[in-house]
Amino acid sequence: MDEKVSATLKSSETEDWLDYHVVRPFSYHWAAFFNRFDIHPNTVTIWSMIVGALSCVFFAHGCFYYEGTMGLVYNLIAIVLLCIADILDCTDGQLARMSGKKSRLGRILDGVAGFTWFTPIYLALVWRFYHHHDIEFNLLGLSDTEQNVIIATIIVFIIGLISGIHGLAGQQRLADYYIQAHLFFLKGEKGSELDNSVGQQEIYDKMDRNTSWVERLFQKSYVGYTQKQEGRTPQLQRLLSLLKSKYGTVEHFPAFVRDEFHKNSLPLMSWNGLLTFNFRSAWLFFFCLIDIPVGNFLFEIICMGLLTSYVNHRHETFCHKIAEKVEKDAA
Repeated sequence: MDEKVSATLKSSETEDWLDYHVVRPFSYHWAAFFNRFDIHPNTVTIWSMIVGALSCVFFAHGCFYYEGTMGLVYNLIAIVLLCIADILDCTDGQLARMSGKKSRLGRILDGVAGFTWFTPIYLALVWRFYHHHDIEFNLLGLSDTEQNVIIATIIVFIIGLISGIHGLAGQQRLADYYIQAHLFFLKGEKGSELDNSVGQQEIYDKMDRNTSWVERLFQKSYVGYTQKQEGRTPQLQRLLSLLKSKYGTVEHFPAFVRDEFHKNSLPLMSWNGLLTFNFRSAWLFFFCLIDIPVGNFLFEIICMGLLTSYVNHRHETFCHKIAEKVEKDAA
């Protein structure tokens, strides 16, 4: 990869293959273009939100099986729009590092972007099921009656809700946290965005009447975001607490701790990368193109859920072992 492109990345270690070799180099040129016209990274993030959310209009259509060639075209348009949204989402971070226009609001917006895309998309998929469900009904041997359609749609809505909140949101939230933890031990505080809920609550509490309600709303939601990240990682929190109480800043952490964390975290980054956009979206596209979008909900809950548990278990296990060593040395 070109050195100029590498300079706009958080770290090559936290990028999956497709992002590192295709998306990030492409996004770099967009970042350079936007930087030339002094466009703020937050503006690019908002464009990403709009384009990604707009794709729901096209995802709501059945594909070839139900709507023929036009259905296929609509679904391909949806896929292209969501991919453009992801490119813009990658561009904003590279632009921020390129221009030096990093901001706390930008960090929060970047975390919100994906949810802004997928909330309307998932609702569109439920709407799509309501109108196009012959494949699922035939597989389950259900009669296509009004009562069955309503009941089945309610069930799909609940499954979609679990998939979106517990699946997509929870899985990507944890994946992002592990990326920031990896960068924290690799590059220190300046090279990561490992925020904690206590610090974010303090920022919220200091906001006064002059702070816009939008910024207050985003900050309050980010407090909850960080609390949920911490709730899934008790052993990591224990390790961080021990290290900060004994050594203070990450720069003073013992070399063996940073090396041990890096040695265990690096192999997990490949698995962790599967929890982010590229892998999960490929399955969304697949299920939509074969006209069984409800399959994406089930895949996200079951398969992606198992993968998340695996990554979480391995990460917590090595954090526990390192914390034990730190406590033993302190005794």
